[in-house]
Amino acid sequence: MRGLSLSEAQRLLEAGAARATEIGQPMNIAVVDAGAHLLAFVRMDGAILASIDISVGKAVTAVLMNMPTDELYDLAQPGAPLYGIETTNGNLVVFGGGIPLVVDDEVVGAVGVSGGSVEQDVDVASAARDALAGTARP
Repeated sequence: MRGLSLSEAQRLLEAGAARATEIGQPMNIAVVDAGAHLLAFVRMDGAILASIDISVGKAVTAVLMNMPTDELYDLAQPGAPLYGIETTNGNLVVFGGGIPLVVDDEVVGAVGVSGGSVEQDVDVASAARDALAGTARP
């Protein structure tokens, strides 16, 4: 089983912070390993304090559910198949900004971002994820 290294996690934080700077929105960015344990974290200057726990929660949720948190949103609404899931596992976060990190079809961790709009959080998390794969953003 491949793990996520600290240097890889730091590269993700740097890529996410660079994207957050580009869009002018300070963020909290968390990286967890495949076991949902915090591996690396950064709170950019000016990022809101309430988003610290939310960013970690998004990363944990993405790795535990093996899906981006924005995909979980609709499934967790009243009447949907996973309604109430956000109250389990220490309170999962069911809105966008958490993305699993996959290498060779294996989830090796996740990134969680919070501090902007949901769209901004997803954008910054995507930039961080792309840094793991070594892909450049358009």
